[in-house]
Amino acid sequence: MIAGVDEAGRGPLAGPVVASAVILDPSRPIGGLADSKVLSERKRDALFDEIKENALSWAIAFATVEEIDELNILQATLLAMQRAVNGLAIQPDQVLVDGNQLPKLSMPAQAIIKGDSKVQAISAASILAKVERDRLMVNLDKEYPEFTFRQHKGYGTKQHLNEIDKFGIMPIHRKSFNPIKTMLARQRS
Repeated sequence: MIAGVDEAGRGPLAGPVVASAVILDPSRPIGGLADSKVLSERKRDALFDEIKENALSWAIAFATVEEIDELNILQATLLAMQRAVNGLAIQPDQVLVDGNQLPKLSMPAQAIIKGDSKVQAISAASILAKVERDRLMVNLDKEYPEFTFRQHKGYGTKQHLNEIDKFGIMPIHRKSFNPIKTMLARQRS
């Protein structure tokens, strides 16, 4: 029983980091699995439903903006990954994690650089995490209509930076990330 684990949303200036863990069912193969970043949104959405339907077990977990600011992005990411693995209905024998760092887990684990393009279970986890985070950011777009989160998903695009300049820093912005950290320091002085 191998679980693949990946995250989405380490780099943005806003929103949580999302992690997913997936145990695929060898008797129900899913075609087209790949690193979520190389798939179209439409393909990711279709695979999202197929993975949830056909995997032996899957879980999605978050680390909040507050946890990111308190712990740092790496530790918050590892926390979200740990929560995802702990959320699986079936405990895996081994966990394969995309990247070069491992969360604290009770079972053997291995970090695999570019694992999302090498290991199907990690590819599946990358798709679940990316689609879940994108959908969350689209919902935040409704909560913060002056920001176009549905487009930039919280990343530090020119459009997002202009929105921050115009409308200010919102509760969903990561205060420990620059340029927001610098803006807050300027406001205090």
